[in-house]
Amino acid sequence: MGKFYDAIPPNLVKWIDAQQMFWVASAPLRGDGHVNVSPKGLRGTFHVEHANRVWYEDFTGSGSETMAHLREPGNGRITIMLCAFDGAPRIMRLWGRGTVYEFGTPEYEALLPLETRRPGSRSAVVVDVHKVGTSCGFAVPLYTFKAHRPMLLDFGAKLEENELKAAAGTEEKAGGVGLKAYWVKENLQSLDGLPAMRAAHLSEVMPRHIPANGEWGKGARDGGVDADGSEVASVRKNTNEEMVRLVLAFSMGIAVAAVYVKVSGMA
Repeated sequence: MGKFYDAIPPNLVKWIDAQQMFWVASAPLRGDGHVNVSPKGLRGTFHVEHANRVWYEDFTGSGSETMAHLREPGNGRITIMLCAFDGAPRIMRLWGRGTVYEFGTPEYEALLPLETRRPGSRSAVVVDVHKVGTSCGFAVPLYTFKAHRPMLLDFGAKLEENELKAAAGTEEKAGGVGLKAYWVKENLQSLDGLPAMRAAHLSEVMPRHIPANGEWGKGARDGGVDADGSEVASVRKNTNEEMVRLVLAFSMGIAVAAVYVKVSGMA
């Protein structure tokens, strides 16, 4: 049976922090507009500020539906959903009104100072929660978590690198579009033509992020999940073990052959 609250119960904050992903849902006011649902991952990007406010770091992507819907006059509606894929089943929904603080604004800088910012970060989405619901989650399947994919952060890091090269006057060597140019191309409006990004692409602040810490970059590719979802480290470990077995078998074969030749010569 579902339960409803006017605020996030304190005993569920730890459960929220333990989840590896969440979903955000929003829609335009127009009845025939596109309803949007987006999955979000990456550990440490979702924050419970207090019982009636949460916020998350929003990363560069090929769309900006949530941003547009939250900024539509008279709208701002958003629902966040989390569910348990292991342990006791549970679904949680947070209903609220959202505010978008874009990269380069004082509010964004306060929530996401440089020392915590990840590659491709474009905004902070703050949600004032007015209703919380939990339900059984009995139909949610059990999954074993492996790792977060590094590709989105790799992508953001490359766009930021190109942006810095372009600012330094070496755009010919940048190797592709910069982050702000990508925002202009992909993030200025929603599918229904609602305005989305307003300021980040015009900001004089240069996109920067903390150094790679294993979540992205070469270390993540070597020890995490590759582009096809395979576990690179596990594959390499198994390959090395197989190589050791082959070498041992080959060496044993040589030893047996040598003994056989020696015995045959003595006969």
